[in-house]
Amino acid sequence: MSIKTGSKLLEGSCHCAGVRLVISEPPAYAIKCNCSICVRLGTLWAHFESAMVKIDGHPQNTSAYVWGKETLSTIRCRTCGCVTHWEALTPEAGAEVGVNLNNFDRQLIQSIPVRIFDGADTWAYMD
Repeated sequence: MSIKTGSKLLEGSCHCAGVRLVISEPPAYAIKCNCSICVRLGTLWAHFESAMVKIDGHPQNTSAYVWGKETLSTIRCRTCGCVTHWEALTPEAGAEVGVNLNNFDRQLIQSIPVRIFDGADTWAYMD
């Protein structure tokens, strides 16, 4: 499947559309993590360099949750509660942003292979 920048497939939003995300290209794979927060949130992550992601409605329409080693902030819409992304608390040049692909078109999600990440125990991919 060929997906081009600007395509509806590369634009996502939370349920109320208060937070909108645009990614510059489809990810090579999605990540399903089994850590305590990801399991509860039901997220499907894709990692991008921050310059490859445009986020509208953040921070004015979002709230953040920080836990554990306090390196990441999990971001959700203040209105509908959908988790949209995560970002580093101390971003550096080229820092990654994790985008929750569940906010995007199903066609995009179905076109991307999913890797299982064991964030609960080994901190390694299980494939």
